[in-house]
Amino acid sequence: MKEEKKYEKNPLTPHLQIYRWHISSLLSITHRIITVVNLFAITLICFWIISLYFGPTSYDAINLFLKSYFGKFFIISLCWSFSFHILNEIRHLAWDLGYGFDLKVSKITGLITIFGSFVLTIVIYLIGKNLL
Repeated sequence: MKEEKKYEKNPLTPHLQIYRWHISSLLSITHRIITVVNLFAITLICFWIISLYFGPTSYDAINLFLKSYFGKFFIISLCWSFSFHILNEIRHLAWDLGYGFDLKVSKITGLITIFGSFVLTIVIYLIGKNLL
């Protein structure tokens, strides 16, 4: 009985209490989530292209959605998700080649990935608006 009470005082998952989040772990989790989001996005884009076959009424309904504020937010969000995914894949490619394993370099490339994805999204948006 005494041994059971001794174990009850110990936390069940001490790693969750003492573990400190790093940018690499945050980017890894985000990369996996964004991969699933991009899979659904590519599927929606394919359905959008297929809607061309069914005539202008189905295509116009999708265009009406894309011209709304929510639709524009949706497009910009997808642009960011693809930008983030591309930059993080470049980071992983460097790791596959054996570069960037140092903790300092890993943190710097992680920050470049995060900020670069926002910059790339803004640049793509400005190109789409014919402002660049």
